[in-house]
Amino acid sequence: MWESVQASIIQFIGTTKTSEMVSYEKILYLIGEYGPSYLNGAKNTFLIALISTLLGCIIGLAVGIGQTTPVSKRDPLLKRIGVKLLKGFLAVYVEVFRGTPMMIQAVFIYYGMPLLMGGRFMDWFTAAVFIVSINTGAYMAETVRGGILSIDPGQTEGAKAIGMTHVQTMVHVILPQTLRNIMPQIGNNLIINVKDTCVLSIISVVELFFIHKGVAGALYLFFESAAITMVIYLTMTLFLTWILRWVEKKMDGKDHYDLATTDTLAHTTGTYSYPGKGSNFDERNVETEEAARRNQENRNQNVRGEL
Repeated sequence: MWESVQASIIQFIGTTKTSEMVSYEKILYLIGEYGPSYLNGAKNTFLIALISTLLGCIIGLAVGIGQTTPVSKRDPLLKRIGVKLLKGFLAVYVEVFRGTPMMIQAVFIYYGMPLLMGGRFMDWFTAAVFIVSINTGAYMAETVRGGILSIDPGQTEGAKAIGMTHVQTMVHVILPQTLRNIMPQIGNNLIINVKDTCVLSIISVVELFFIHKGVAGALYLFFESAAITMVIYLTMTLFLTWILRWVEKKMDGKDHYDLATTDTLAHTTGTYSYPGKGSNFDERNVETEEAARRNQENRNQNVRGEL
């Protein structure tokens, strides 16, 4: 299929030299000659961003839970020390990877770590996923921590009041609400990762921007190659945005719900019949009303006596 598209583009352009073409002809020329390379770069970019965001969310979830783990003076000394050390380590991880550029992290991890640890270099795909994952995890950790702290503390107190442990409270009460609250930020990180993978070209990761640099450097068609690259990036981000909006809508559930109208105790508009005064189901306090009536009569008698 691609061969037929390529042949049609070449036939349209003819034998005109590249230097004599106008911009749109150069764009068509690049698509015909290097279309598969652009698509391969886009595929690698998409896979790296998707896998790294998923792993980064898992890392961020674990770190966020660790940062919000409660500890009190009643806990054993060993537990208190362990939790404090864990929180300190997690805080260092978050600050280091949020406070340094991902390009520097990529260079340090890909070239520096093997030298420091005496090992061999990772392949470019594994290195790319690892670098973007730990970077995303640092940002997601703060998002998860904020999402957990945004839940009403009364829900945690209520869960503990019915005998739920901290783990049960997090799994069944806090985390489901947190996940929905941070879903837009997860989607935002995915969109950012699609674009930020371009910095991985510094360690020769064959992603979309790396292909753009190669094509533009070989033919000196920087504008035309950048136009193609920009359209591909925009297409991927718009597609992912549409998918994320659909997922958010599914998580919200239905817009309308059928209210139960058979339960006589359901206080729903138009379905609850308030009992009449004096009936067996009268919710008024009879003793209070009788006392109020007597007090009013006494006040009236006092007023008449003064007159």
